[in-house]
Amino acid sequence: MMSAVTNTFENVKAVILSAHKSTTSRDKVDFYNTWAKNYDQDVAVLDYRAPSLAANSISSHFSGDREAAVVLDVACGTGLVAKQMKRHGFGHFVGIDGSNAMLELARQTELYQDLQKSMLGQEPLPVQLGLFDVVVIVGALSVGQVPVGVVRDLCKSTKPGGYICMTTRSNHDNLEYKAALERELKQMEEEGLWSCVQVTEVEDWERAVSEQEDGYISGSVYLYKKLQQ
Repeated sequence: MMSAVTNTFENVKAVILSAHKSTTSRDKVDFYNTWAKNYDQDVAVLDYRAPSLAANSISSHFSGDREAAVVLDVACGTGLVAKQMKRHGFGHFVGIDGSNAMLELARQTELYQDLQKSMLGQEPLPVQLGLFDVVVIVGALSVGQVPVGVVRDLCKSTKPGGYICMTTRSNHDNLEYKAALERELKQMEEEGLWSCVQVTEVEDWERAVSEQEDGYISGSVYLYKKLQQ
């Protein structure tokens, strides 16, 4: 039985590592379009906890009407974050992703009132600014994925007083990106755009896939509140 589990993990590991070879935006979209059908089961093998960790962070601080709150799920993928937030009582979701295949699977969850295709970092978010009670991005803020500057678009999309939840990995390959992300988050705080509510460092974020790391890698959840302008 153990060999079957190991084999499955090795297969998933190979898939993830192949994504690192995708250098252009087109390559990345092609990769996610191909991966979409196996995505949920593959990230389950990785013990990928970011969607539930982000939902827990938001839930622990959001005091408004959850059923009425409008949530923007950026890089929504197949809908894993919306599924977790639904468990916490949220019910109104708008999703954005760059992959048609991922969006189709998100559509099949019937959790989203609207889904939009957009290449993050290459074009403005296709949503009304200042509309959302919660904006969440899980998984996409990492090296080779989405540029750090996207966090400013997330803030612009949020209502004054609304929450922005972001995650990133803390594995070796992502440390430089994480440092740049944290500099931007801090800079935006100094500019009076938002305030930091909570930063949660998590040891067992997901199973490591790089050749240099074993066991689990760590990660971080950032929760910010948009200030009244």
